[in-house]
Amino acid sequence: MSGTTGAESEKAYKRSEDGSHIDHEGRVIFPQPTGLRRIYCHPLTQASSLSEAGLIFPIIIAKFILRQAVLLGFVCFMCPGLFNALNGLGAGGQVDSTTSANANSVLYATFALGAFFAGSVTNKIGAKRALLLGSTGYALYIGSFLAVNIHPKAGGFVIAAGAVLGLCAGLLWTAQGSLMLAYPTEAQKGVYIGVFWAIFNLGAVVGASVSLGQNFHSKANSVGNGTYIGFLILTLIGVLIPLLMVDPNDMVRTDGTKVTAPRHPSWKVEIYGLWVTLRTDPMIILLFPMFFTSNWFYTWQFNEYNNALFNIRARSLNNLVYWFAQILGSISIGFLLDQQSIARRTRAFAGWAILLSMVFVVHIWAYFYQKDYTRESIPPDAEKMDIFDHRYTSRVLLYIACGLLDAMWQTTAYWIIGAMSNDPGKLAHFTGFYKSFQSAGGAGVWRADAVKTPFMNVFISTWALLVGGLVFALPMIYMRVKERTELSDEVLARMDDSGRIRVAAEVRTSRQEHRPSKMEQS
Repeated sequence: MSGTTGAESEKAYKRSEDGSHIDHEGRVIFPQPTGLRRIYCHPLTQASSLSEAGLIFPIIIAKFILRQAVLLGFVCFMCPGLFNALNGLGAGGQVDSTTSANANSVLYATFALGAFFAGSVTNKIGAKRALLLGSTGYALYIGSFLAVNIHPKAGGFVIAAGAVLGLCAGLLWTAQGSLMLAYPTEAQKGVYIGVFWAIFNLGAVVGASVSLGQNFHSKANSVGNGTYIGFLILTLIGVLIPLLMVDPNDMVRTDGTKVTAPRHPSWKVEIYGLWVTLRTDPMIILLFPMFFTSNWFYTWQFNEYNNALFNIRARSLNNLVYWFAQILGSISIGFLLDQQSIARRTRAFAGWAILLSMVFVVHIWAYFYQKDYTRESIPPDAEKMDIFDHRYTSRVLLYIACGLLDAMWQTTAYWIIGAMSNDPGKLAHFTGFYKSFQSAGGAGVWRADAVKTPFMNVFISTWALLVGGLVFALPMIYMRVKERTELSDEVLARMDDSGRIRVAAEVRTSRQEHRPSKMEQS
């Protein structure tokens, strides 16, 4: 603030009626809510995240239990979390994987198409409505598997439900990603992502526990109706959770800054914003290969490994430990990425190196198992490996390592996106790109499984694409990740409702002049 007089400086720091003031960087700092509203409106409560990045794990859990209301994290706990538990069983809990593979292929195809534009839709209708609409597709999809369990010829309904879920999931994950990355300060994003991912995967852990309990003594290779009914009830509860969420306009970060209020311009301006996002931040394109492969590995893990080798009891236990490993993986990598004693660029490169190491460890290990079996060597009615088999321990440990890799990959990808922006509008577009390309990859590999592509081909493609995604991401990290995101980087945050991009100084002045009074807040 060079060039300002002492009187001007004193005026700039003067508190308004609502208690807000301007800090030395020109940011409007708002006071935190008090009482129960402080808990309810806390970014932790709304994003299922944590504010103090330096706390040890037991304190995290204690504060989470006390503060966490069933909001954003629990939408994903009840909906995508249980979807993952169902998919993690292999073949959606069925004997024949063809129907589930085709349903997943259609799901990810519509997901890819819908997610690309989901950022514009979310910015237009608001994150709460996007979450509400998005969660309904998960209930329909899980209900379709109950239907096919009762009526075996209802496979077409499962595929149709997958198509609907793809469109719904694009909205849910785009809204989730924009809020999860916008609510924390820059110093907290890794932990917020990690703890959110842990809560989300806790849904899969609960679902896997239900499945294990239901099927522990089963002699069949598929789950019963009770498992699907339990999943469906929990998912329907998740559909209602967005109704309880706080409006993003009311969110104040833990450092006193307010989350950028979402704009609701015309559809024309919103679609134009999608183009502006790509044109002004083209480095995001280098992350597209990393996005593309971020769901590719599920097909080999769930169908070509878990479903191919194990009976339903072992599949259920594998599913449980896989998603529990995700909780540990997401929290651990989240802490590393938020270590403030290390420069942000250094943390980005460290996260990249950890992912590369994990990719090679997991896939070298898995190769020694995959080379010993094919589709033809394991017919559907074959007697499969049980938890009491002497070979089981080493193979379940590999599955745990797969879960760790998945969580670390997703958390790091989100963290890199979060390092590029703090604006919910821009983050909605970035998250839409992420889910779009992720789903395009998923659609391709699930279709490959449906047409019975050899197991080894799917495995090698998984390994190669993961390495390729990291290779493309490296120059993007080098050229784009900075120590701090400035307002000059936030092009969409500087765009008005007519599509005009304002200079940073004009935006700062506007924010300072339009601080809400007490009457406006009430």
